[in-house]
Amino acid sequence: MVSKTALIEELKKHFGFDTFKGNQEAIMTSLLEGKDTFVLMPTGGGKSLCYQLPALLMEGTAIIISPLIALMKNQVDAMRHFSENDCIAHFLNSSLNKTAIDQVKTDIISGKTKLLYVAPESLTKEENIDFLRTVPISFYAVDEAHCISEWGHDFRPEYRRIRPIINEIGSRPVIALTATATPKVQHDIQKNLGMQNAQVFKSSFNRENLYYEVRQKTNNIDKDIIKYIKNNEGKSGIIYCLSRKKVEELAEMLQINGIKALAYHAGMDSTTRSENQDAFLLEKVDVIVATIAFGMGIDKPDVRFVIHYDIPKSLEGYYQETGRAGRDGGEGQCITFYANKDLVKLEKFMQGKPISEQEIGKQLLLETASYAESSVCRRKSLLYYFGEEYHISNCGNCDNCLNPKKQVEAKDDLCTVIETVTVLKEKFKADQIIDVLLGKHTNTVKSYRHDELELFGCMSNENERRIGAIIRQAIIAGYLDRDIENYGLIKVTEKGHQFFKKPVSFKFVEDAEFNDDEESVEVKSGAACAADTVLFSILKDLRKKIARKLELPPYVIFQDPSLEAMATTYPITMDELQNITGVGAGKAKRYGEEFLKVIKTHVEENEIERPEDLRVRSVANKSKLKISIIQAIDRKIALDDLANSKGLDFNELLDHIEAIVYSGTKINIHYFIDEIMDEDHQEDIFEYFRESESDSLEDAINELGSEYTEEEIRLVRIKFISEMGN
Repeated sequence: MVSKTALIEELKKHFGFDTFKGNQEAIMTSLLEGKDTFVLMPTGGGKSLCYQLPALLMEGTAIIISPLIALMKNQVDAMRHFSENDCIAHFLNSSLNKTAIDQVKTDIISGKTKLLYVAPESLTKEENIDFLRTVPISFYAVDEAHCISEWGHDFRPEYRRIRPIINEIGSRPVIALTATATPKVQHDIQKNLGMQNAQVFKSSFNRENLYYEVRQKTNNIDKDIIKYIKNNEGKSGIIYCLSRKKVEELAEMLQINGIKALAYHAGMDSTTRSENQDAFLLEKVDVIVATIAFGMGIDKPDVRFVIHYDIPKSLEGYYQETGRAGRDGGEGQCITFYANKDLVKLEKFMQGKPISEQEIGKQLLLETASYAESSVCRRKSLLYYFGEEYHISNCGNCDNCLNPKKQVEAKDDLCTVIETVTVLKEKFKADQIIDVLLGKHTNTVKSYRHDELELFGCMSNENERRIGAIIRQAIIAGYLDRDIENYGLIKVTEKGHQFFKKPVSFKFVEDAEFNDDEESVEVKSGAACAADTVLFSILKDLRKKIARKLELPPYVIFQDPSLEAMATTYPITMDELQNITGVGAGKAKRYGEEFLKVIKTHVEENEIERPEDLRVRSVANKSKLKISIIQAIDRKIALDDLANSKGLDFNELLDHIEAIVYSGTKINIHYFIDEIMDEDHQEDIFEYFRESESDSLEDAINELGSEYTEEEIRLVRIKFISEMGN
C-alpha cells in the first residue's frame, strides 16, 4: 500500500503537482487497494489523473476503455509528454495498421506500457481478448461511463458489453468515471458493470468560475454572436449547433467577418476533422463551430466561452458541453440561445425510434426547456438535476442572479397543486396536472374523466407558464418529486404532505418571457490572473512560438495556471521553476531555459523585487548515476555491458541516456552505434529526425518501418539530439 506522503511524492514526480484536488487521493487509494471504484466528477475536476497515477504505480498494464479515437490520442500524447518514455501509453483501435499494433503488443509484453487505451469495439475482437488474457492487467478503467445508460446523454450500446468481456479476459478491479450522471444513470452504470458494492466518490457539480446565461433566440442571432466574439477577441471558444448545415454556414459567416473559425462535424472526412481540431488546439484558429460530435476528445483547458446556437437535447449534454469552458479554473462564459421551435426540431429527430426511447427523449427535453425558461438561479437548477443541493440564494454568476426577478407569494397555489397531484393518485406528469388546473378539455383529460373532478379548472385564471414554474420550483424546494424512472410522474414528498397540512410561506419566481428587447446582463467571470500581466503576455507569446516550432498545442508546453504562477513568483533558476505547479522535472528540463531567460531579463529590466519567501523544493537526486553513465561513455564502454554493470535492462539505460541528452548534456555514443549498425542504416534514421517535426518514437517506427528496430531508432535519436540540440 502506498502511503499518503509517497503518493504525493509520486504525483510531484510524474505530473508536477504538490497537492491532490478534491477526492483524487481517496479515489486513488481505493483503486490501489484493489477495490471497485465509481467516480462522479465534473469536467475539469481531474478525472484522468485518478487512473493515470495508479496505473504508473501498480504492476501490469491498465486497460482504459474510451469511446473516441480523438480522446485516446489526446490522452496518450499527454501521458507520453509527462514521461520520458513514449512506450508508457498506447492506444489500440481501428486507426492503427498491423505493424503499429504489433509494436503496441511488444511494448505491453515487455512491461513498458502502463496504460492501454481501447475502444469498446476493439475490446470485443477475439484476437485482442486472446492477447490481453496473456498479460498482467492492473485494473480496468471505464471512461465516459454514462455511455452505458439509455438515460445518459450519449448512449452507446457497445458499452453494455464491457462487463462480459472483462469476465472473459480476467477479473480485476474496475474504476468507472463520468462527468455527468443523474442518480438514475449512476444506478444503471453500477448495475451494468457489476459493481454495486463499489466505493462511490461524488464531487460537487458546482463550477463556480462558469457564468451561465440563456438568451432569447431572434433573427439577429448571427449578428449577436459575431459582436460577442469580437468583444472577446483572441479568446478560445466553441459554438455548438444542431445541424451540420448550420455548422458550415456559421463557420463561413464568422470567417467572412474576420474571425478565425473552422467547422467540425461527423459528416466531414476524418482528415479534415482532425486538421480542424488540431488547428483549434494549436491556437491557429480561435473558434470551432461544431455539432456535438466535437466533444469528448477535447482537453483544452483555456476555452473561454461555449455558445449554444441551439438548445441541447438534455441537461447532461448541456452540462458536459458548457463544462469544456474554463477547465483551468479561469474565465468560462456559457451563453445559450433558446427558442421553443428548437424543441420541436429535436422531437422530430426522435421519430422512428422505439416508443420507450422517444418517451425518455421527450422527458429529457422537458427538463432542458424548464431550465431555459426558469428564472431561478441557473446553478441551483443544474445542481438539483444532478442530485446536489445548493443552499446559496444568489450565486452571483448567472443571468438570473445578476438580474433577479421579483419573488411572488404562492402558498395557496402550491396547496392546490399538491391537492391535485394527490387526487390524480401521483400517476401523471406535469403537463396533465397543468391541463386539469387550467380546465383544458384535452383527449387525455377526457379519457381519464379528469374534467369531472371538482378541481378541474380551479386555476383557469392563471397561465401555463406560471403553474409550470410553481411545480418546478416546488420540486427544487423538496415539496414535490419528479420520478425520472417513470417518465417524470409527479409525486408529493413527505415535506409536501406536511406543507399541505400546515402551509408556510412559499415564494417563487415567475419564468422568463424571453422578450426580444430583454437586455443582456453584464458578464461576470471567475478568471484567474497573474500578478504581472505584462510578463504573463510575454510568456504566452513565447509558449506559442515554441509550440508552433514543435507543432504542439501551446497548453502541452505549460498550462495557463503555470504561466500565471511564473508571472507572480518570478522563478529564475531551474529549481525554482520545478516548484511551479504543473511543471515537474521533465518539463523544466525540456522547455525551461527559454522561459527562465525571459523571466530573468524582465526582472532585471524592470528592477522587480522577487518574493523573498519563495519556497524551493529539490527533486530526487539522480546525479550520481548520471555522472557514472557519462564517465563510462567517455571511456567508450559498450552500452550493453554498462547496462549489466548498473543492474539495468538495456531500455532502462537508454531512458537514462535520453534524460541526459534532453537535459542539455552532450555525449558521444558513436563508438557503440558504429559497432552494431551499418552507416546507411544510421544515415536513414538520422535524416528522418532531421526532416521530422517531432521526436516521437512511435511516429519514427511507423514511418521507417520494420527494417529498423526500436533500439536502433532510439540510439540514433540520442545521437541526433546530442549533435543537433546540445
